[in-house]
Amino acid sequence: MTIGVQVYTARGMHGFNFSNKSISINLKRINIPAGTIWEDVVGYSRSVKVGNIIEVSCTASVDNGKVIGKGDAYGQTKFILDKIKKTLESLGSGIKDVVRTRIYVTDISKWKEIGKAHGEFFKDVKPATAMVEVKSLIDPDMIVEIEATAITEK
Repeated sequence: MTIGVQVYTARGMHGFNFSNKSISINLKRINIPAGTIWEDVVGYSRSVKVGNIIEVSCTASVDNGKVIGKGDAYGQTKFILDKIKKTLESLGSGIKDVVRTRIYVTDISKWKEIGKAHGEFFKDVKPATAMVEVKSLIDPDMIVEIEATAITEK
């Protein structure tokens, strides 16, 4: 990938000289499969790492095709965040690198339980976040889905 940059060099007390440069950057792409029945149908991965940026897809409380924690917003959130944590760790990252989460819920009145679980994972990191109520998720037993963005040092 080639990107253009503008280089500024000091020119005495009167300002700067500008010059345009192109640099090449090798940004390796790593896809981590979701391992779900929807992956090939929809065409997505659990996560994608390009350079030092990791995007984790919306993650639900599902294991081997079964919803974990039916009716339990707190339990589903904990399961999801643990799944996200493991995904990040598989890419040499971790919770400490998360800069943003997006939380989709089917019942916003459960925000305290969901927020409590989120806070337990991110109390020291405090990423930017949003919690949005949606009409439904792909399975009616799913209460929460979460996606995350992480930026690593490498």
